[in-house]
Amino acid sequence: MHRSLVYGSLCFWLGIVGLARAAPPESASSIITVEVKQNIRVVYDIKTTQLSAGIGKALYYLRGLYEAYRKQGVPPEQIHVSAVLHGGPVKWLLKDEAYQRYTGDPFAVNLNHHVIENLIDLGASVEACNVTMRSRGWTAEDLLPGVKVVHDGYTRIIDLQQRGYAYIRF
Repeated sequence: MHRSLVYGSLCFWLGIVGLARAAPPESASSIITVEVKQNIRVVYDIKTTQLSAGIGKALYYLRGLYEAYRKQGVPPEQIHVSAVLHGGPVKWLLKDEAYQRYTGDPFAVNLNHHVIENLIDLGASVEACNVTMRSRGWTAEDLLPGVKVVHDGYTRIIDLQQRGYAYIRF
């Protein structure tokens, strides 16, 4: 009797394990999607200069955020993003002339220009830290059209978080 109980239990558990292994992959209908589809507020704290696909990694991922929401039925006008750049990444916001002065290369071009323009067109607020700009000798005239200047990156990020913006750091 004892032997048959052990054997029966073993077969039962092996059957469960076998079923688990044979289970089909999750269907698209079982993927969790966003529930909140209005007034989405996000602040991107951008302070690293990593690149992805030839442009600033944070900008690449920020552009991808809009696409991910679009695929879930959320239009860009429901997404309120402030991209706060401070430190090294502020160079991504420069017009070509200022970028050339910064790099010391008269032929250099800011490869981030088009993604910045696209983000602004989607409604993102692209913001440069004034403290960083002053430390590098840049003025608002050196920035791409539509880029805003904030007093400093940290107080801007804190202010947005206190107003309910989700925080993403790069």
